[in-house]
Formats: sequence, C-alpha cells, structure tokens
Amino acid sequence: MDIQSLVQAQRSHFQTGAALGLTARRTALKRLGAAIRAHERDISAALMADLNKSSTEGYMCEVGLTLSELSFVEKRLARWMRDRNHLTPLAQFPARSFTVQEPYGVVLIMSPWNYPFLLTMEPLIGAIAAGNCCVVKPSAYSPATSAVIRDILSQCFPPEYVAVVEGGRAENQALLDQKFDYIFFTGGTAVGKEVMSKAAKHLTPVTLELGGKSPCIVDATARLELAAKRVVFGKLLNCGQTCVAPDYLLIDRRVKDRFLAHLRKQISLQYGDPLDNAGYVRMVNRKHFDRVMGLIDPSKVVLGGGSDPNSLKIQPTVLDGVSPEDSVMQEEIFGPVLPVLPFDRVEEALEFVNARPRPLALYLFSREKRVQELFLRRASFGGGCINDTIIHLATSRMPFGGVGNSGMGGYHGWASFDTFSHRKSIVKKSPWIDLPVRYAPYTPVKNQLLRLFLR
Repeated sequence: MDIQSLVQAQRSHFQTGAALGLTARRTALKRLGAAIRAHERDISAALMADLNKSSTEGYMCEVGLTLSELSFVEKRLARWMRDRNHLTPLAQFPARSFTVQEPYGVVLIMSPWNYPFLLTMEPLIGAIAAGNCCVVKPSAYSPATSAVIRDILSQCFPPEYVAVVEGGRAENQALLDQKFDYIFFTGGTAVGKEVMSKAAKHLTPVTLELGGKSPCIVDATARLELAAKRVVFGKLLNCGQTCVAPDYLLIDRRVKDRFLAHLRKQISLQYGDPLDNAGYVRMVNRKHFDRVMGLIDPSKVVLGGGSDPNSLKIQPTVLDGVSPEDSVMQEEIFGPVLPVLPFDRVEEALEFVNARPRPLALYLFSREKRVQELFLRRASFGGGCINDTIIHLATSRMPFGGVGNSGMGGYHGWASFDTFSHRKSIVKKSPWIDLPVRYAPYTPVKNQLLRLFLR
C-alpha cells in the first residue's frame, strides 16, 4: 500500500468509529502491552545493535518507561474520556455546559533514533488512548529497532488502524505531503521547522519535541560529590545522545576545581575505562561520531578526549577554559562532551542562560532557596530538576515538552491524551424556557439586565 492510500485507508477506518469506544481503546492498549512484553528480548537486541545499549539501560530508559506509561494511561482512561461539566453563566440560564474530548482522526508520529523505542511508543500510547488512527515513522538511523517496532505493531493492529512506514528522507517527505489531522514530531530543530512548514499548508496542528543546549548550573552551596554523581548520570546516559542531557556546565569559580575532581572520580566509578566498557553506548553512526569529535578542542581537554573510531565510542570528555564563541557552544552537542564555564555570581549564570535560545531542560544544583527561586521564576526552559538531572521526564504525572526553540506542546499521561484530543465546548440549552433579553429590539430594561449579567 502506498503512503497516500494508507492515509486514506486510515481515514476511512476512523470514520467507522471502530477506534472510538472505551473497550476498543483499552483492548488496543492491552494488546500493545502484551506484545511489548513478548518481544522484550528482541527490543533489547535491537537497541544493542543500533546503539550498543545494554539490556539494563534499555529496560530502564525505554521498555520499562513505556510499560509504566501504558499501565498509567490504561487505568485512568475511562475517567479521562468522560464529559466534563462546567458552570453555566447566568446569562445562559437554563442550560448545561460541558466539554467533550474527541480524537483528531488520523495522526502522524515521527520519532528519533536516540531513544527509538520509547519515543515512538509513548506518543503512540497517547494517540491510541485518545481514539485516533496512527501512522508511525521511526528513524532510519536505528534500523534494527524500527524493524522490531514494525513487527510488534503489525502483529497488534491492522494497517488501517496503526501502521509503520520505514525508510529515510523520501518517505519522510512523502508523509509530510499528506494531510494529517495531527503531527507529533521528535527530533532536531532544523527538521522541526520543516515539519511545521509542511503542516502549515494543511493547517495541521503539531507537537514539536526538539532539543537545544540545556544548561547545568552548580553554585557554591551545592553538595559537590552528589552533584557530580548526578551530572555524570545525566550527561553520559545514552552517551550524551539525550535531548535533555546537560549540555554545558556553569559553575561557581570558587568550587570549580573541587567539582571537576569529583566529576573525574564519578566517571571512573560509573564507567571505568569507557572504551573497554561493553555497556558504554556508542555514537549512532560515523557522521555523528565525526561531528562530536570535531567539537573537542584538544587544548582545552582536562579529562578524556580519546575515542575508538572502529567502535564509534568517544571517551567522556570535559573541556575547561571554554568561551561562549567556541564551536562546542554553538550547537547541541548530543555526545559525551561537557564544556565548563565558570561564573562569579549566580546572576551572571542566569544572564548567560537567558541570552540564548530557550532550552528544553535546565538543571540547578543549589541548597539556597533564593537561587532556586531565581532560576525557577526568571529563566525560561521546558522543564528540569533542582539538585538532579534527567528524571523530571520519567513520570506520567507531569507533561514533558519544550518552549521556544526547544519545542511546543507536551505529553506523558493525561497530557498525551489531551495532546491527541480536541476539546469541544458544548452548551445544551433547555427548549422549555427562552429568556428574551438577547433578542432585538433592545430596550432600556434589557440593557440593564445585560449589565447585571455580564460583569
């Protein structure tokens, strides 16, 4: 089936209403969960093939989070689907006001290669829960995982309900030329702009989960050893190929040297010799390996800097003496390289962050409430953590998403259901009473009554 015919088949299927009922949605989610559990070894093997991701990291960051999201959504779906009553203005008496959640229809999910299973399945769970039909387009850079996703979804669903389209740029373009009712894209900012431009031709609403240079700020009050442990976790998870990884470090000059010593210790404790560590994730391909290596200035390396081109692994690398003009500060790194920039006052760090495009995440290590409030209220970013990294996205109870250049819209849990739904506002008016105030001719008495109601 070609792409245009596939989209049309899904549109026809959606019009039958087969995907709308609570039972149909729950059945689909249960079927998906069972298939994921049955294919867990295949998923793990695919993640190893695409990224050298260990089974533990693969479960923690991809399969486990997906199953947790499935369970969370399934348990709450009936409540989310109910109509919601709202107070009716006195001027509309007698009437009932309520909102109805309806699916958009046929939606497109375009997912990236860095967390290829999680970032395909989590939005798909929201799309199915909301009652949509869906076309899924995994990344061509993670072919093994894409193949497993294709196998799982083809076993669970007929293509007129949920379908996988594999391939590269040609398939992406062909999909974006179609008229979808909603597009959910996760990836880089440049491609995100293209997706939005294509969607604009059909006035298709979009969610864009992008990235950016997410700062990590460490002030003089932070518990330095714990901060270093958590920065290493967040930075080196998936070898830095994480959209919310700490991209650069802003640190109080007074504690910089002590913190870097802790950082060195933690990298050794957590990864040993990374190039000989079988569980250390590699760069996804040679193109990205070369790009990240090109960002490393040997004269500024204080830790790491080595690599193995054959295995596409890059040592955890810390750069000191970095200036804002260096190439490593001009783009999202998406690799195990951490530039360090010192500051003398936390206000300087805030100004530095706010002078740049709004990031997807921000991490602050500080025990001072004033500093915490300063960054929470004065810095704009998608989400983040105080005294930790990464973990704010590992919950179904809060939305995850960006702002400005780092994206628009959010998902996870209820937010996913809401993202893939249109909320219709309805006023159900009584046919038995019809107050004459709103009808012409308008009189002084009607004017007084309107002023009483509408204020």
